[in-house]
Amino acid sequence: MTETQTKSRFNHRLAAPNLGDEVIRLEQIHKSFGGLKVLRGLDLSFRYGETTVVFGQSGCGKSVLLKTIIGILKPDSGRVVVFGRDIGRLSQTEMESLRLNFGMLFQGAALFDSMDVLGNVGFLLFEHTKLPRDEIRRIVRQKLALVGLNGVEPMMPEELSGGMKKRVALARAIAMDPHIILYDEPTTGLDPVNADTINDLIIKTRRELKATSIIVTHDMASANKVADRMVMLHEGRIIIDATPQGVRESDDPRVQSFIRGDASLQQRAAAQPGGQP
Repeated sequence: MTETQTKSRFNHRLAAPNLGDEVIRLEQIHKSFGGLKVLRGLDLSFRYGETTVVFGQSGCGKSVLLKTIIGILKPDSGRVVVFGRDIGRLSQTEMESLRLNFGMLFQGAALFDSMDVLGNVGFLLFEHTKLPRDEIRRIVRQKLALVGLNGVEPMMPEELSGGMKKRVALARAIAMDPHIILYDEPTTGLDPVNADTINDLIIKTRRELKATSIIVTHDMASANKVADRMVMLHEGRIIIDATPQGVRESDDPRVQSFIRGDASLQQRAAAQPGGQP
């Protein structure tokens, strides 16, 4: 399908950037909740067609980062620029339209219990397009086929396994052909086989849609498989931004402690004179 045909089908859709173009830029982002500083002067950008994994310990600001990018949370200071637009200056209507260029896979899938798979995957299509129902059914079947599911449209979420729920949620995330896909802990709660299936689908989805993917995860096996680039947050700051190989070869004890699952590395470094906290 050509870009012109896609835009006529989805009126919200922005023209696709060139691969490698900057699509998101965060400038000096600060965010606190009460007295707790979660993001501390974050400067970070994302390029079209690139898969970035954001990792770090619980509470370091990963999920807050995703919610800030999509405008669910507003930073206390700093700017978020998406497709060249400062989202802090957009009206609610403009922001809602811009969000339709995003897809999001929520932790736990977050399917609507009262809707069948057709209703879940086609939700945004039913709500935000004037496409005939038969065309929406066709798109839903196409997206389900992309994630390896066929003939499941009548099924209810309670009839799906955990792995199937994640795949249905991914089909919903890509139903509007988004330019940017956000993944919040996509492999959490899955056995190793189903987790690797999701990893393969993330790679396949990026290849098919040429979308920007931003993935928050604790799963380092997943991160190493899917990432072009890895960013580690520590106490609200970026401490490494590198390729997977660059992360593995880092001499920062905070990085090595996390990727090896060995808290003693960081503790020993902090105990040395001039050691990192």
